Amino acid sequence: MSIRVLLADDEILVRSGLSMILQADPDISMVAEAGNGVEAVHLTRVHRPDVVLMDIRMPVMDGLAATVEIAKLPCSPKVVVLTTFDLDEYVHAALEAGAMGFLLKNIPPRDLARAVRTVHEGDAMLAPSVTRRLISAFSTRGTLRATEARRRISALTEREVEVLGLAGQGMSNAEIGGLLHMSESTVKTHMTRLLAKLECTNRVQAAILAYDAGLS
Repeated sequence: MSIRVLLADDEILVRSGLSMILQADPDISMVAEAGNGVEAVHLTRVHRPDVVLMDIRMPVMDGLAATVEIAKLPCSPKVVVLTTFDLDEYVHAALEAGAMGFLLKNIPPRDLARAVRTVHEGDAMLAPSVTRRLISAFSTRGTLRATEARRRISALTEREVEVLGLAGQGMSNAEIGGLLHMSESTVKTHMTRLLAKLECTNRVQAAILAYDAGLS
């Protein structure tokens, strides 16, 4: 079954280019395109995509507000922020709102479809080194945040803390498994359990928590 994708961006040329690239992949089906956040939320309700590629700066409703609304929907899709890099101060807030990660708008065409598949599978955040820079730039290790993060992490086992710390550094399940000498499926099991314990929607939120707690 193909991955159903909705694309939200107010720039027609950007939408057209990304859409053409994605439609060329046999594993991906473009179900709708939106020019603003309101349209994105509405079309998500109608078409129930698997993945939403969400621009941040759009008229009527921006991508951050739209991401928050989409995250509230039952069986909500995985939202990936489209950004022009760390010039978008809302990226961190979008990640906290439930976005799985982000794509740079200058992503090479050959990597776009692979990125969609990666996010659809719930694997590592895209462009992990850049993601870490964004988390570092927009997250703060204030006393209250750090204390709360450490309190939540105290519920984890020692192994789960290790996995969380490495995930917070942007490592994929395969990379974590190789470093900790365990199978990728075992790492995935640890990730599923620690996300449930931390009450995090996805590994991006867990990575932010790891950063606040000083694990990464």
